[in-house]
Amino acid sequence: MPEGNGAPPEQPKGPIKPNGPNMRMSRNVVSWLVLLGLAMVLVALLNNAGMSTPKISITEFDMLVKSNRIKKLIIKEDGGIEGARKPADGDANVPPLFTVDYPREAIDKEFLDEVVKSVREAGGEVIYQKQNQLVLLLLGMLPWILIFGFVWFFIFRQLRSANGPGGMLGSFGRSRHRLTQKEHTGITFTDVAGIEEAKEEVQEIIEFLRSPKKFQRLGARVPRGILLVGAPGCGKTLLAKAIAGEADVPFFSISGSDFVEMFVGVGASRVRDLFKQAKENSPCIIFLDEIDAVGRRRGASFGGGGHDEREQTLNAILVEMDGFDTNSQVIVIAATNRADVLDPALVRPGRFDRQVFVPLPDLQGRYEILKVHLRKIKLGPTLDIRRLARGTPMFSGAELSAMVNEAAIVATMHNKEFVDQEDLEEARDKIRWGRAKKSAVVDERDRRITAYHEAGHALIQALEKDADPVHKVSIIPRGPAGGATFSLPERDRMVYTKGYLLAMMRVMFGGRIAEQVFFNEISSGAAQDIKQATEIARRMVREWGMGENVGFIYFGDDDDRGAMFDLGKRDYSDKTAEMIDTEIKRILDTAYESTRRLMVDNREKVDAIAKALLKFETITGEEVNALIRGESLERTSVADLLDGAGAKTPVGTARPIQADSAAQADLGHGPVAQPG
Repeated sequence: MPEGNGAPPEQPKGPIKPNGPNMRMSRNVVSWLVLLGLAMVLVALLNNAGMSTPKISITEFDMLVKSNRIKKLIIKEDGGIEGARKPADGDANVPPLFTVDYPREAIDKEFLDEVVKSVREAGGEVIYQKQNQLVLLLLGMLPWILIFGFVWFFIFRQLRSANGPGGMLGSFGRSRHRLTQKEHTGITFTDVAGIEEAKEEVQEIIEFLRSPKKFQRLGARVPRGILLVGAPGCGKTLLAKAIAGEADVPFFSISGSDFVEMFVGVGASRVRDLFKQAKENSPCIIFLDEIDAVGRRRGASFGGGGHDEREQTLNAILVEMDGFDTNSQVIVIAATNRADVLDPALVRPGRFDRQVFVPLPDLQGRYEILKVHLRKIKLGPTLDIRRLARGTPMFSGAELSAMVNEAAIVATMHNKEFVDQEDLEEARDKIRWGRAKKSAVVDERDRRITAYHEAGHALIQALEKDADPVHKVSIIPRGPAGGATFSLPERDRMVYTKGYLLAMMRVMFGGRIAEQVFFNEISSGAAQDIKQATEIARRMVREWGMGENVGFIYFGDDDDRGAMFDLGKRDYSDKTAEMIDTEIKRILDTAYESTRRLMVDNREKVDAIAKALLKFETITGEEVNALIRGESLERTSVADLLDGAGAKTPVGTARPIQADSAAQADLGHGPVAQPG
């Protein structure tokens, strides 16, 4: 009776196979012995090949015969002559064995008979040797046979045993998934914030796996697949990790690129192997990250026919998800940011029954995400998370996480005890627009052009009622920009009104117009402004039906096109294209002229903002509004501290400090969100 709780030990099911440790150990010992023997034979053959018998000339051989110094003579059937000489004085370093090197036609039978007679009379031994051609052939091939046997035994057999029934090449057809258990992820739904609707949809899947009978009571079945769609960094993969952390079932994760290899048919083989292992471990979840790598629309490639490896992989996925042999206990979750390029057969109900949209977080979502990431950060007492969430429009969850990490790094480099609002705002600007170049030195004229350029942006943004409020203005270079005007949206926009889009264009024109008004000159700093304004006007006319002369017609690009023969084609005439171009130019010209009039009417306000920027380099939105109202700014500047003045002086009385800006870079206007 065994000790313990009294229960007999569990017996293995099925017949016992002789694959225990002893059997494996004996096989390994025999394998290594055979390998060692082959190696020793190979080394011996190589040594014998290196110790070949020295050759002598026919003249030297004739002298040995005449001096009766031949001890043994071997005459081969093919005419070769080998022998051993008798020892003599002075021959201590001469090897006894020799081979006669001579052309076969140089010796006739009479000469050979005389040699044999002389050797025998001198007491030497003469042997006639017959050659076996088969033995000679085998001896010549033996080294190659040993080398091939060594390679087969040591490499091919080991790989075959390691890779299973498929042999060495079978490993390419094996799935490269990662199996994750609940306790290994460390991520749960409490770590996912800002995408509450997506969490609710996937929580239904977790609940179904935990208690399927509750849903089956009313005849419901689990969805076969869920497609997570959203922009990069919105949390699709994080959501999948949370599913793995919450589910009590095996979680198979693999990337779409892992299916494609250089060998034809490998992708489909890996798909079949993945689903085979998943069915053996059902119920379970399969997560396919970046499925657009293999799930693109069929028939839209540039190959022009032939075998398409991605199409074969996609066909295998389609069959496994909803073929004749379908296991309802295997749930497939896929993630992509290019749902528009996926094959229609892949996203239909029955394969991916649900498409869960994971959007960029809104204001409340950003607030919740920041709270999650700030839990492990030492925060200052004056930190306003709401203001920070409001100042990060269009930021994804990944960008917010990077921003918090950068803020902690900035605070650490400044030897602070905690992270405050200033560190987080600096990290935000660094993530979105690049590091501030505070050590850059530029020409004073370029610095003044930058200041008036940004002052023009700030004035128009402050005066336009449809534009977002000004957050701050800076002429410190950041990334590729020589200066920037930052906005602080009051709300998240789901749609863009025509008034808001026109206000955005006027803000973009403000920098170029300020350069013209105050310097009677223009610079390349408005390049990015021109590009963004043109893109907005083009989309207004071609996609959003906001052109007065074009009307409510869509002239944008067709996302369904992908074949090579469709590239460059359009669905409208040259006359319509000319009308579209004319309408785009009319919108831009009208916005430009209205902005110019507004700039000329408020010339002194632009001048006040520019002088404040030249003195302080960075001013806040409240200070911009104060300057527009005619008030003066009185705070200590860096130049005052360097001069030792220490007194608060109004704008214009202190000398401007040396530039910390790069003038000819893109003089961007700040975080105006691109239309969706």
